[in-house]
Amino acid sequence: MLEYLTSLEIAEKWGISSRRVTTLCKQGRVEGAISKGNTWLIPDDTPKPEERLPGRRKQGTYPE
Repeated sequence: MLEYLTSLEIAEKWGISSRRVTTLCKQGRVEGAISKGNTWLIPDDTPKPEERLPGRRKQGTYPE
């Protein structure tokens, strides 16, 4: 059975703040995240999304 962790538990697991986890969830960057009221539930096997650096784009995404 799939087990869910709260944003606080995932934050400890990933080594980031719970606020950052909440932001990633709101941005849709955490696979399988579910909002229940003010709490985010995240599958325990979900990998941490890669951080995006401001002002950086992936190769090939520049307009021609």
